[in-house]
Parts: sequence; C-alpha cells; structure tokens
Amino acid sequence: MTTQTDNPSASSGKSLAIAVLGGGSFGTAIANIVAGNGHDTRQWMRDEARAADCRKMRENHYYLPGVPLHPELQITSDLRQAIDGCQIVFVAIPSKSFRDVVQRVAPLLAPDTMLISTTKGIEEDGFHLMSDILREETSGMRVGVLSGPNFAKEIVAGHYTATVIASEDEALCTSIQRVLHSETFRVYSSKDVFGVELAGALKNIYAIVTGMAAALERGQNTISLLITRALAEMMRFAEAMGADPMTFIGLAGVGDLILTCSSDLSRNYRVGYLVGRGRPLEEAVAEIGQVAEGVNTVRLIKHKADEMGVYMPLVSAIHAILFEERPIPEVIRDLMSGAQTFDVAYSAKP
Repeated sequence: MTTQTDNPSASSGKSLAIAVLGGGSFGTAIANIVAGNGHDTRQWMRDEARAADCRKMRENHYYLPGVPLHPELQITSDLRQAIDGCQIVFVAIPSKSFRDVVQRVAPLLAPDTMLISTTKGIEEDGFHLMSDILREETSGMRVGVLSGPNFAKEIVAGHYTATVIASEDEALCTSIQRVLHSETFRVYSSKDVFGVELAGALKNIYAIVTGMAAALERGQNTISLLITRALAEMMRFAEAMGADPMTFIGLAGVGDLILTCSSDLSRNYRVGYLVGRGRPLEEAVAEIGQVAEGVNTVRLIKHKADEMGVYMPLVSAIHAILFEERPIPEVIRDLMSGAQTFDVAYSAKP
C-alpha cells in the first residue's frame, strides 16, 4: 500500500491548482465541477481555435451545447500554462492519443503530482491500460483512475451521480473525493485500480450489442439477458487477468454496464444501433462524430481472450458482426445454440 502524505491543501479543503487535459464532454464536466468547488482550474484543449471559441462563448458547444462554463474556469491550448503549479491533473484524452499527450506533459509535472485517468479504453500496442501509460511515461507521480456510470450531459444537468476513484494511494483517493464532491456528485473509493479500469473499458463492448438489439426491436428480456451475460464475461476475463472480479458488482462494473447498455447517450450504444439498422461500421462511427472506444476494444479483447482461453461468446459475436462481416441473424443463432453453462460463477458460500 502506498503511504504518501496527503497534500495539506487537498486534505483541508483549501483551493488547489488543478488541470483537466481534454476538451471533450467528460473533461468539461469534471472541469466545471472542480471550478465550482472553488479550485484554480485550467482546462487544456489541443485546438487553439476551439479553446478560443470556448473562452469567448463560455460554452463548449462542440460537446456540451447549452451548458454554461463556470466563470472561473480557465481554458487554454498552452500545455505549460495549464500544468504550471498544479497538484492534480485529470487526463481525459481518448486512448488513441493518450500516450502522446502524457509524453508531452511529463516534463512539465512537479514531483508527487496526482495523475488521474478518466479514459475508458485500452491502447492497442501491447494491451496497455491508461494507468499503465501514466506509470510508464512519468516517474515519481501518484496515479489514480476515475470511472463509473457517468454521462457528462447528466452530470452538468445536476442529476445525482456517483463515480469511483481507484488507487492504492489512500490519501490520493481522499483528495479526489474532496475535490470532486458536490451536492449532486458523489465519489466512492477502491484499491483495485486494474479492476476499475478494466471494467470501464470492457463495458463499452457490450453497449454495442445492446444497441444492435434495440435496433432489431428486441424486448427488455433480450436486453436483460445481454447485460447479465455481459457481466459474467467481464468477471471471467477480469479474474483471468488478475483483477478482483468482485469489483465488477460495484459502480465501475455493473453500474456503468447498465448505464452504457441502456441509453442512447452512449456513443457505443449508438454505433451498435446504427449497425443493427444495416449501416456499415465506418459510416456509423463517422456519424457519431465522437470517439466510440468500444469499437477498438472489441478487437483487443477478442484477441486477448482467445490467447488466454477465456470463454467470451458475446465478444466473439460482436467481433464477427463488426469485423468478419457475418450476418447478424446468423450470429444470433450461433449464440442461442451455444453451451448452456452455470448462471453464477461466484458464491459467498464455501
């Protein structure tokens, strides 16, 4: 267990300098919360024209139209200006660009900076999670992961929401809980960084298949079946990878799975819906206009599951539809004729 001494300001609730890297919907929602809690908050956007527009309009109309940005939230495309003096840095960058941004920011970080990934994805080269990249590209930093059932649009609308901060560093967890807590946003803690992060990446896959089911006008029985068996697959894979499968019955696991698999606010769900309506995958992704992490994750998890011998029939089915051009009805028939195994693989009883 890490025994870092917590930053006195973070412990006492005093104002901190905090950066949020990323100009997407979730990064903006987090930046708004932090600024609203009285902290010196800087949000970094890669595109200067977009940053300037957000400064002028006081609204991120690209991702959260109609939502006013907090008056004290500073928006910049200057990475050094965003990072200077910050004790906490949230990294809300898509997985494809995550390592590149972390490499750029690493020389600017002060020792013992808290680095918090909010990205729910896996890097294709070497099956790296985002916390792995943070550790590989920096030294002397304190690393955590934020994940949970958190649609940005609902967060900024003030709907009651909870999330999970995961780290072996208990003081870091306490600091992030204090920085983010508000009347409508609650933060729980976990020591299972790998499990929380893996759950956030895996659930995106299954949102694709429930989107397909909705497009095919299947009922709630079907959606319930898919979500429940998805959870079983996630727990099997987590155990094989060395994570705690019990993490998956919490907010970051089943909580996020239910949310992502049952709402058209989910980008992955919308991709699945369009594919279920007969649209080519590339066209569906282009129409969404934002990163749908689950598309890339399907390939990575299918390869890893095959390599490790983990039984994941839903992952195989989604892969067959998206990348093997197999007809959806044919894949469904194969799924329904597969082996009927145990319902629950884990029990509290000996």
